[in-house]
Amino acid sequence: MLRSIQATLRGSPSSSSRLLRRGFSSESTPDRKVAVLGAAGGIGQPLALLMKLNPFVSKLALYDIAGTPGVAADVSHINTRSEVAGYMGEEQLGKALEGSDVVIIPAGVPRKPGMTRDDLFNINAGIVKSLCTAIAKYCPNALVNMISNPVNSTVPIAAEIFKKAGTYDEKKLFGVTTLDVVRAKTFYAGKANVPVMEVNVPVVGGHAGITILPLFSQASPKANNLSDEDIKALTKRTQDGGTEVVEAKAGKGSATLSMAYAGAIFADACLKGLNGVPDVVECSFVQSSITELPFFASKVRLGKNGVEEVLGLGPLSDFEKQGLESLKPELKSSIEKGIMFANQS
Repeated sequence: MLRSIQATLRGSPSSSSRLLRRGFSSESTPDRKVAVLGAAGGIGQPLALLMKLNPFVSKLALYDIAGTPGVAADVSHINTRSEVAGYMGEEQLGKALEGSDVVIIPAGVPRKPGMTRDDLFNINAGIVKSLCTAIAKYCPNALVNMISNPVNSTVPIAAEIFKKAGTYDEKKLFGVTTLDVVRAKTFYAGKANVPVMEVNVPVVGGHAGITILPLFSQASPKANNLSDEDIKALTKRTQDGGTEVVEAKAGKGSATLSMAYAGAIFADACLKGLNGVPDVVECSFVQSSITELPFFASKVRLGKNGVEEVLGLGPLSDFEKQGLESLKPELKSSIEKGIMFANQS
């Protein structure tokens, strides 16, 4: 997807026409509907744009409580395969969701300076609860990509809501932690002086502060020029990446563009998996038994049913082992907070 988008944006005639031909070929590409809930927001708008550029998408449903018709009209003018429809207000949520293969949820309020992801909890938890209730009713078999923070709590909330509705499938619920991977790759490439497009860094744990654990010992290509202090600094920068953006925007926003990019990368992986592309592996926060915690982010193999396999952590450095033990209490607390919220009523 990335290379296709880059080619299109560069305006390369051969590459972009190849992308469009591929997009309009219904014989080779199955019809897939993607719904974006929160499509008029800071993440939702660029995410809607990126999903419109994705050749796997045949229908793009954009939903928000306000402002969606304008976003949908704007995005719909782009000459790619998918048909775009905008839906606004609770009464149109069901129609937006019906028939969806993938539902992406960036809905909620963004983080402001001084706010922790936990401060967002009460507002975003309520939004997620109502949206997941609708998903259970209108598209219970869809793959759900949770972006709304705090992901460490909103994914457990979604699981509990789906359980209550009798529709829960652990293979189809994902916390999108791709931005942590994107940041780890970027920061590592810059420090190690290697080409960023060749870099891979698994990131495990959760999606907030110290629960984010990049495994730089498993990074490729290997960089022998990094000291232990470099690795510690890279780890901290990856963990604090969201705060870095919030502060740089001086109270006027959070990580919206990079998050939209990361969300589009993960949704593309889900679509590839659904379409039977082999060996699609991304990191995601899912129901897991690789630690004692019920949810955990690690590498996941994606397929026609969503999660085909939750992959193990692999060999960890002493620094990473220490980080893993340090993150567990905080992640456990966030998971329990989400479960408790979902079961309050």
